[in-house]
Amino acid sequence: MEPDLDEIELDLFVEALRRRHGYDLSQYARPSLKRRVQGLVRQHGVAHIGELTSRMLRDTAFLPQVIDGLSVPVSEMFRDPFVFEALRTKVFPTLASYPSINIWQAGCAHGEEVYSLAILLEEAGLYERSQIYATDFSDAALARAREGIFPVREARAASLRYQQSGGTRTLADYYHARYDLVKLDESLCRNVVFANHNLATDGVFCEAHLILCRNVLIYFNNGLQDRTLALFADSLVRGGFLCLGTKENLALASAASSFATVDGPARIFRSVRAT
Repeated sequence: MEPDLDEIELDLFVEALRRRHGYDLSQYARPSLKRRVQGLVRQHGVAHIGELTSRMLRDTAFLPQVIDGLSVPVSEMFRDPFVFEALRTKVFPTLASYPSINIWQAGCAHGEEVYSLAILLEEAGLYERSQIYATDFSDAALARAREGIFPVREARAASLRYQQSGGTRTLADYYHARYDLVKLDESLCRNVVFANHNLATDGVFCEAHLILCRNVLIYFNNGLQDRTLALFADSLVRGGFLCLGTKENLALASAASSFATVDGPARIFRSVRAT
């Protein structure tokens, strides 16, 4: 059987990224990683993965574009509105009992869910005592998240989801529209810290009352999923909440015994580990 050159080149790409720049993607789910690397090949007009690897090795300025292309795809504001409604009705009442609230939005991509959460916290009267730590391993994604600028077509679609999630105003109250773009009110960032954190290699980021990491684990293999869930279990206060993506679960994870289910469909869990 002829060797699969794409697979060999992908192995070399992952190894080069780790050894040259310190990013270890060896435990990412292979099919999705391959699709993204091939997307970079097309985006940058190179002939094959090997050429992409060569450029990445020798052109340091090229690295941010590579990392941005490999990061988790962009989300959307108030995606799965029933999840945000569940957060508002089943999690916020407990958060309200704390004098200060730490929230970790892991894998924040371009910040859509960070701003969604900030809006609901504001309307629940909890934002002033909340600190949101929004992390991603792509500096380019974090820069875009800080800007809070999105296409106006996305804002229109998000308005309906905002209402379905239990929003009490109109989404337009939180942004200024100009031409084809909207810029979210900068006041929504006043309690947000954007920071670089790599779930594949970095440790506990903060002590959190709520962690959101939605549709990120699906891009990891089983080993990295276990590592990440254990990291979250160690990061949560006792009784803290974890919210995953609707296609993600922790039933088979090593850390499953550390959590109890709060809302199955919304993938909201609560830490029950001993202190």
